Amino acid sequence: MVVCGREFGSDVIGRIQAAVDSEPLLTRRQLSRQVCEWLEWRSPNGRLQAMSCRKALGELNRRGVVKLPDRSQACPKRTTTRVDLGIKIAEVCSPLEELGEVQVLPVTSRHSKESKVARGLLQQYHYLGAGWQRGAQMRYVVRSAQRGYLGVLTFSSGTWALRERDAYIGWSEEARRAHLQRVVSNDRFLILPTVQVKNLASHVLGLVAKRLPDDWEQRYGVRPVLAETFVDPSRFEGTCYTAANWVKVGQTAGRRDGIRKNILLHPLSPQWRESLCQSPPRARLGEAVRLESPASWAHEEFSRVRFYDGRLKERLYTIAQDFYGCTEGSIPEACGGDKARTIGAYRFFQNPKVTMDVLLEGHVEATIDRVRQQAIVLAPQDTTTLNYTTHPMTRGLGPVGTKRDKSIGLLLHDTIAFTEQGTPLGVLDAQCWARDPNDKGKRERRKQLPIEQKESYKWLRSFRKVAEVQKACPQTKLISIGDRESDVYELFLEATRDANGPGLLVRMNRSARRKVGGIPLWDFMTARPVDGTLSLHIPHSGKRKARDTTLDVRFAEVEFKPPKRLKNYGPIRAWAVYVREQSEHVVDDEPIEWMLLTTVQVTCFEHAQQRVQWYVRRWGIEVYHRTLKSGCRIQDRQLGEATDLQACLGVDMVVAWRVFHLTMLARETPDASCTVYFTDEEWKALCCYTTKKPIPPQQPPTIGAAVDMVGAMGGHLRRKNDPPPGTQALWRGLQRLDTAKEMYVIFTSGPAPPLNLGGP
Repeated sequence: MVVCGREFGSDVIGRIQAAVDSEPLLTRRQLSRQVCEWLEWRSPNGRLQAMSCRKALGELNRRGVVKLPDRSQACPKRTTTRVDLGIKIAEVCSPLEELGEVQVLPVTSRHSKESKVARGLLQQYHYLGAGWQRGAQMRYVVRSAQRGYLGVLTFSSGTWALRERDAYIGWSEEARRAHLQRVVSNDRFLILPTVQVKNLASHVLGLVAKRLPDDWEQRYGVRPVLAETFVDPSRFEGTCYTAANWVKVGQTAGRRDGIRKNILLHPLSPQWRESLCQSPPRARLGEAVRLESPASWAHEEFSRVRFYDGRLKERLYTIAQDFYGCTEGSIPEACGGDKARTIGAYRFFQNPKVTMDVLLEGHVEATIDRVRQQAIVLAPQDTTTLNYTTHPMTRGLGPVGTKRDKSIGLLLHDTIAFTEQGTPLGVLDAQCWARDPNDKGKRERRKQLPIEQKESYKWLRSFRKVAEVQKACPQTKLISIGDRESDVYELFLEATRDANGPGLLVRMNRSARRKVGGIPLWDFMTARPVDGTLSLHIPHSGKRKARDTTLDVRFAEVEFKPPKRLKNYGPIRAWAVYVREQSEHVVDDEPIEWMLLTTVQVTCFEHAQQRVQWYVRRWGIEVYHRTLKSGCRIQDRQLGEATDLQACLGVDMVVAWRVFHLTMLARETPDASCTVYFTDEEWKALCCYTTKKPIPPQQPPTIGAAVDMVGAMGGHLRRKNDPPPGTQALWRGLQRLDTAKEMYVIFTSGPAPPLNLGGP
């Protein structure tokens, strides 16, 4: 797990607990230094990050991951009694010029006289006292050669998060965490009450601003570029800060003491904003660290989501499991009617940090883990319409139908990874948007627009995401697949730029009028002799019934010239595979006829057969969309903003994948143990419910048998000639299984009920 920006694996956690158990009197300070050495956790100047480590240890102790000694025993409370400083307090009332040279001197050691003086003056004259500084800090004493000590300033690390400060800087979450150490906070500023010198305070602030960056860098190896401070408006106006060019940018929330304080900032470098807002390089796709032992499937799929607030992650895990346990229910139904959980779910989707892209990041990483286990992975991409016409109060929707029906909703374009056998591995990319209702006449001017301004750009973006996954999975060959709408010349240009990139397989659009050597493509391929025949099962689609048929197959290497709008680009070389249903198998005078174009080499009939089988697997994404709409009922979600719907869609897409994955997993590997999918409580509850026996079997059933039982719970009749249960039966069965599992846990985890031996 990641705590305070560091990864704590099971080996490190075990080592920490062993150190605590072997030395009961070990203080947290000593332990933190040991852990820093184990992890090589050091600051830029090479010092151990003991304070950050101590905070991480406290968090691990709070979570129950490790058991640390009681804090009161290891760290006794400090006293704040006043001591005699042994110095004369200056009494001055004169112009600034009469003070002579004013010096701002750093406190170099906590054992020095200046350290004692600084603390004593603050404790005696500052209304907040001296306080206890921890972590990075810098203290200065202000003195005059003629008058002695005049005041004290203290600085420490910048405040972790401030809404109005962060907005003024323009920080993203990543940039704030990366560069917060370059912000310092002025905690205390004291000019002795016996020193009445006009402009002295602003003069001191100017002096300290000049030397603070050098002093801080020398001590900690990091050069600060911005200083902050907080002024209580009920006590002070902050005039001296304003005179020293500090800028007020807002107020704090006042959570600590109920008082909203003014936030003032002072740049310590001309390029302070550029330095602070530079986002750190993100880890490449496929490099996120996987949980060693995820507690549930939700942890497996979402643990790598980039939420820096742990509460958001815990809420996400809860919502995902609630949605999976009640796939067809509304949000309140999925939350079990619990008011707090329902409100929490709605607030979660309204959070600006929660977006569909962010939620799917973790799932994509988990999908990459599964992709790496395959030699060939098919990645079809397609667009589907989400109709929310019945929710006219939802803001941010756009037209999705014809001008006549005036339907409104969202468009979803996604890419799903499949094995060659058709088992879905997960979502690789998703784009969701609403069309602008005021953007009219786009069809007439589409030829003049660059592809980046067209909806067709969705094909290129998805292909580029597949290309990123390909780089993360060099031992796997990915094949991007598209239907006739993806017959875009720019897509083929993108696919032929990198020989090590993913392959591309597209069904050609006849209306595009592609030509080979001046001959229309269809005429060119029809004139070629048949290379072989292929028996194929055509799945159900719309009004078309599923059937077995035989296709004639032709293939050839072809070259296409670019269209006039892309005359500066060169031609593309690819392989065409043309299949047409034999006349004796045609139904309703609508023969199956596909013209497939691929960048993957086709040199023999077996290659051509494989390419056709790849395209047939594209039907899986249509089944996935049906699962998403009919099973998860995403078009029934009622949220106030389109952005909230998109965030909710991020969870629903993973839930729909999981249901579809179970369906196909049972068909591909029916003899595997059901524990690859079901938890112990789930398969035991399933067996008890199905057999009507209170004691489950010793060994778990196979995945095929378990899916049959779940399907039966959902209404599948399990007759001899019936096909395996589909997604609809599994949706209903999984909902009933979730209830059965809860009852099983209740009856097996609690104490045994008392025996009734006395009769009625």
